[in-house]
Amino acid sequence: MIQKLLGFDKQTMTIRTEVIAGITTFLTMSYILAVNPSILGTTGMDKGAVFTATALASAIATFLLAFMAKLPFAQAPSMALNAFFAFTLVQGMGYSWQTAMTAMFVEGVIFILITFLNIREIILNSIPMNLRYAISAGIGMFIAFIGLKNAGIIAPNPATFVMFGEFTPSSVLAMAGILLSGILVVKKVKGALFYSILICTLAGIPLGVTEIPEGFLPVSMPHSIEPTFCKFDFTEFFTLDMAVVIFTLLFMNIFDTVGTLVGLASKTGIMGKDGHIPHVKEAMMSDAIGTTIGAMMGSSTITTYVESASGIAEGGRSGFTSLVTGLLFILALFFAPLFLLIPSAATSGALVLVGVFMMDSVSKIDMDDISEALPAFITIIMMVLTYSIADGMVLGLLCYVLVKMFCGKHRDISITMYILAALFLLKFIFA
Repeated sequence: MIQKLLGFDKQTMTIRTEVIAGITTFLTMSYILAVNPSILGTTGMDKGAVFTATALASAIATFLLAFMAKLPFAQAPSMALNAFFAFTLVQGMGYSWQTAMTAMFVEGVIFILITFLNIREIILNSIPMNLRYAISAGIGMFIAFIGLKNAGIIAPNPATFVMFGEFTPSSVLAMAGILLSGILVVKKVKGALFYSILICTLAGIPLGVTEIPEGFLPVSMPHSIEPTFCKFDFTEFFTLDMAVVIFTLLFMNIFDTVGTLVGLASKTGIMGKDGHIPHVKEAMMSDAIGTTIGAMMGSSTITTYVESASGIAEGGRSGFTSLVTGLLFILALFFAPLFLLIPSAATSGALVLVGVFMMDSVSKIDMDDISEALPAFITIIMMVLTYSIADGMVLGLLCYVLVKMFCGKHRDISITMYILAALFLLKFIFA
C-alpha cells in the first residue's frame, strides 16, 4: 500500500531513512514559517492568519506532491513571489493586498490549466536561457536588498537614495545573523537558516529587538485564517497592468518550479538521459493546486523548494519523505506564538543567504556576447533599482528584443518574445 501510494520501495528504501529525510527537509525550509508572515505582514495582512495559511498551504501542497508525484520534494510559499507580492504589487504598484491576492489566485488557476494542457513548455521555451538565469539572480539580489533594508543596514538618503544605516540594536543583530547564517551554511549544519533565526531571536530579547508579549505561551491553538480567507477584490483587476502582473507571476512560477525540479531530480538520480523527469506533470500540478488553495487561505504562491535537497542528501527517495515534511508543517500550526515572536532583524540572515544561493546562476550567463549580457545585466540591476521584480523582467526582455533586432540577430527572437515586447511597450506608453 505504501509503495502504491507514495512510491516507497521496501527493497531499496527504509522507513527510518525516509523519516529522517523528511525531518531534515522541514528543518532546512522551516524558516519560511517565520519569514512569510513577516514579509506579507508589511502589507497590512494579519500575521497570525498568514502563519496559519503558510503552514496549511505548505502541508497541503507537499501532501499532494507526495501522493501525486511520489517524489521526496517539499513545497511552500516562494521567497521570490512573496517579495513580489508585498514589495512590488502592494508597496510599489499601490494595489491592496486583497487585489494582489486575487492575482495570485487567478495565476494559480491559469497554472492548473496550462499544466493540464501541457502549454507550460511553450511558455518556458520562449524565454532565452540567459534571461532566465538573470531573472533568478536578480530576484536573489532583490530579496537580499529587502533583508538589508528591513533591518536598517541599508537606509534612505535624500542625496544618494541609499546609504549604510546607523548602528542600532536591530541592524547589529541583523549583521550578526548574516554572518552566523553564512558560517552555519559553510559548516554544512542541517537547518542552518532555521537555527540562525532561532539564535538571533533569543539574542534579540536582551537587546530589546525581540518583544515578548505579556502572558506569552509557546503553544496555542492555530490562529484563524478568517482575516485572510477568500478576501478577493476584483475592482482593480481588469486592467493592462494586472494582465502584465499575472503574466509575470506565471513566468516566475514556471521558472522557479521547473528549475528546482530539474536540479532536485538530478540529485536523486531519477532524471533520464533525455532530461525527462518522472511524474513532472504531477509535481507541477501539485504546485498549481497548492498555489490556488494557498491564495484562498491568504498565502502567496507555492513552489517546490530547493532545500528539499537536504532531505535527498539524507537518503530520501520517495513520497514518504514529503509526507513526513507535510505532517511537520501541520504540527507547526500549534507553535505559532514562537514563530510570530521572531523580529524582522532575525530573518535578515536567511534573506541574504537565499539571495546568495540564487546568485549562482550568474556564472551561467554568456558574458562574452554583449547582446546577451546587456539584457541580463539590465534585468538584474533594474529589479533592485526600481524595487520591482516585474519592471526588471520587463525592461530586460525589451532590451533583449531591441538589441537583437538592431544587431540583425532576428533568429534569436521567438514570436512569443515579439508579442510580449509589443504588449510591454503598450503598457509603458499608456500607463
